[in-house]
Amino acid sequence: MKCDPTLYRATPPSLAVKPRLIRHLFLPPLIIALTIGLGYLGFWISEHYGIRGLAENGERQLELHARAVESEISKYTYLPSLLELESSVSQLLDDPTPEHRKTVNEYLEGLNRRSLSRAIYVMDTTGRVMATSNWRDVDSYLGEDLSFRAYFQNAVRGQPGRFYGIGSTNGEPGYYLAHGLEQQGKIIGVAVVKVRLEAMEERWQRARLEAFVSDENGIIILSSDPARRLKSVRPLSDDTKERLARSLQYYWFPLNELIPLARERLTEGMEKLTFPANTEVAAEKQAISYLSQTRPLNDTPWNFTLLTPLEDLRRQSINQGILVAVAFALVAFLLIAWNERRKVIATRLAAREALQEANSQLERRITERTTDLRASNDRLKSQIRERRQAEETLRRAQDELVQAGKLAAIGQMSTSIAHELNQPLAALRTLSGNTVRFLERGQLDTASANLKTINELIDRMGRITASLRSFARRGDDKGRASLGKAVEAALQLLAGRLENQGVQVHAGFDDIQVQIDQTRLEQILVNLIGNALDAMQDRPEPRLWLEGQAQDGKYRLRVRDNGHGIDPETRKHLFEPFFTTKPGEQGLGLGLTLSASLAAAAGGHLDVEHPEGGGSTFVLSLPLVSPLSAEPL
Repeated sequence: MKCDPTLYRATPPSLAVKPRLIRHLFLPPLIIALTIGLGYLGFWISEHYGIRGLAENGERQLELHARAVESEISKYTYLPSLLELESSVSQLLDDPTPEHRKTVNEYLEGLNRRSLSRAIYVMDTTGRVMATSNWRDVDSYLGEDLSFRAYFQNAVRGQPGRFYGIGSTNGEPGYYLAHGLEQQGKIIGVAVVKVRLEAMEERWQRARLEAFVSDENGIIILSSDPARRLKSVRPLSDDTKERLARSLQYYWFPLNELIPLARERLTEGMEKLTFPANTEVAAEKQAISYLSQTRPLNDTPWNFTLLTPLEDLRRQSINQGILVAVAFALVAFLLIAWNERRKVIATRLAAREALQEANSQLERRITERTTDLRASNDRLKSQIRERRQAEETLRRAQDELVQAGKLAAIGQMSTSIAHELNQPLAALRTLSGNTVRFLERGQLDTASANLKTINELIDRMGRITASLRSFARRGDDKGRASLGKAVEAALQLLAGRLENQGVQVHAGFDDIQVQIDQTRLEQILVNLIGNALDAMQDRPEPRLWLEGQAQDGKYRLRVRDNGHGIDPETRKHLFEPFFTTKPGEQGLGLGLTLSASLAAAAGGHLDVEHPEGGGSTFVLSLPLVSPLSAEPL
């Protein structure tokens, strides 16, 4: 698909800078503000209509449960007036004898058991209890003076007595229904029925219903949450508190006010309340919001309040708000992406012409650079061949230097070797002449002893020449060597010098296997021990120590002497090639350099230490083949 370049014409740079800067500065904050605003609007609308739906459902629930409370209360209203029909009650009030009181007590006891009420009792006009259904109990009302109760005062005046209070005898809450007992138009006593309404609270709790009933004083007398019971739903004046305290209607309870954290009036009888969370859910929530709907109860001055939790609605509204915000952000992102794509297409079309122009120039430059690169490539190949040849030459030169170092060491040892060979040769000459004469004389035992001595001298000369051949042989970087054999071979090669100088050798190392060629290890030891002999040449009591120790997978052999040591200036050039402190042509200056190189090629290193007591110590560190070692030599 081809695009029309006229539809995506790029804006000239001089005109596009300022609008682009404005977009970059103000567009992101504007989108964020709109996202937050639309999210909050979605939350508010969802919560508003959600509360409306909860209110409609709550109205039905409110009516249903309020009628249940009215039914529970009204089913006991007939009981007090029923006692007017019982002749034994009027006889007791006219003639309060023990026989009449017992008859009424038993009648009231049976009536209370059949009606499932809490207690039924009869009082005279002075407020004293004449008979009661709980006359057998320890906390019986019999003989109590209850004239201070409001329900008695209303009933004795001929008015219905409806009263909720806490009993002064046993502190038990209940709903009291009182009725004045008339005889010939005159009130002769008061009949009272006490009903317990806690069964409704238990039903509310089982149904997980949040509700409470408040009386004419605004005191919550029934509640699904026990923490709200006997609290005031409105502020109480000091006079009201004093009046309620004198009446002992609520016994000695403090009647604290149930103060919500937040209150919002929605309509008549409907509010939005926020209460602190109780201790059971306090760890999860600090406050809980409710939709409060209140309805008065018929035939009573009480109000029934239904509390509908708003947590699920609030969570759903938040999700709706987030969904609206995310949807707007997604749409804004798509619009911005579409706009950016449009600008990219315009920029590409505008840049295509420049690209085509640059392409032709690039092709010309590529052709020129290709020619230059071919020439450079040929020169580079020639340099690589020359470098490889130089590396090969250097490697051969290094091998030749190692071999030259060996031959130089052999040359230095030639005097001692000649001395070692001259002694056996002189002894051979003498012994061979004597052996001939002994044979002529027939002294075969003496001749046989001389021949054995001659064999031993020949074996000694063979060991010396074998050591020289082994030392002169070319070695390899890899391999395994016995430290004990290498030290023994080095000491045998230098035996003449050791004997001439009277050097005392102290050996304290392990005969272990190290990762290096046997010949190269011997060459390193010959160089180190030879340098130590040179340093102790003028010492009256020369001593040489060979001490070893395994550490971190390597074996450290210390070659220490008590010679004149190494001065600070010489230490700076100690491992430099062709640097020597030996006079004349005694040294080439390659011994320590080659020894360090051979040790490094095997994965080890060669260091030097300068003890405070004098002399020098060279430390040869080589990798171990096996952690096992033999006894110290």
